[in-house]
Amino acid sequence: MNKFILTASAATLALAASAGYAAARDQIKIVGSSTVFPYSQAVAEEFANKTGKPAPVVESLGTGGGFKAFCGGVGPDHADITGASRAIKESEVKLCADNGVTDITEALIGYDGLSIAVSRANTTDWDLTEEQIFKALAAELPDGKGGFVANPNKKWSDIDASLPATAIVAFGPPPTSGTRDAFVELVMHDGCKDLPGMADLKKADEDKWTEVCSRMRQDGPFVEAGENDNLIVQRLESDPNSVGIFGYSFLYENSDKLKGIKVNDVEPNFDTIADGSYPVARPLFFYVKNAHRDVIPGMKEFLEEYVSEAALGPDGYLAERGLTPLADDKRAEVQKAVLEGKKFGS
Repeated sequence: MNKFILTASAATLALAASAGYAAARDQIKIVGSSTVFPYSQAVAEEFANKTGKPAPVVESLGTGGGFKAFCGGVGPDHADITGASRAIKESEVKLCADNGVTDITEALIGYDGLSIAVSRANTTDWDLTEEQIFKALAAELPDGKGGFVANPNKKWSDIDASLPATAIVAFGPPPTSGTRDAFVELVMHDGCKDLPGMADLKKADEDKWTEVCSRMRQDGPFVEAGENDNLIVQRLESDPNSVGIFGYSFLYENSDKLKGIKVNDVEPNFDTIADGSYPVARPLFFYVKNAHRDVIPGMKEFLEEYVSEAALGPDGYLAERGLTPLADDKRAEVQKAVLEGKKFGS
């Protein structure tokens, strides 16, 4: 069945190409992660400037939303590339396969720190542990008797007297975002695991442990701010006591307005993300639909630009925008895979 869908879709693409397909869609379509968005946008602009071709259309849907769109099928109505702030899940590989998208290439482009930030107008010297962050933002906390209670903490000082006596207000990404997935895995789970009774719960009922350690509170202190990280920046400027959660690139780009919060006494910057000392760092990816390579005008040249040294290298323009580059050998491996269209999973 999948083979038939792929064959039919490929035939449709070929027919469209022979009948003036370029006139129907002469722009590459990119979807996906809000964190990868500024990098793809920068490459799109560079590609258009160098080639004179139309700049690709880049849409921020979140990592989950991007995979849903990307895996929707093969053909001009479906995206060519998706950005992701986590690796593709098995369920998403299956979704792709079910819709005839059976040949994709994965590209690890670099690393990003998941930063927590405040306005520069905030005068506190912030330094939070992952446990303190969990106690601020989790829906439930252990009650010390083997059960759980709704999170009672309203102010940061309710968690620790050394923290500011200001209301807990955190603007963060929605569940469709890879940034949200990474925050839950890298911060919430780590902050939860050493609380009383949680180690025993994980041994007895890992599903329950995951549920408790993953659920964000919905009573006001945590505010889902959508996929547009620029809106979070604006909200932090208007409320200096609030904190925001987004990729390091946005903190880097807005360093005149925002300052990063240390996590476990380590501040987010290029060096701490690259050497692994900053505890909240993650890989960034894009995925290519290989059935579109020879059909969508400019795909080959765009991919060449995206993995070029000018873009991904240590002194490249993506590093200037906040991307932590790959080591030389890993970058060469990624460049080869993308340019040769290496099939994911092979």
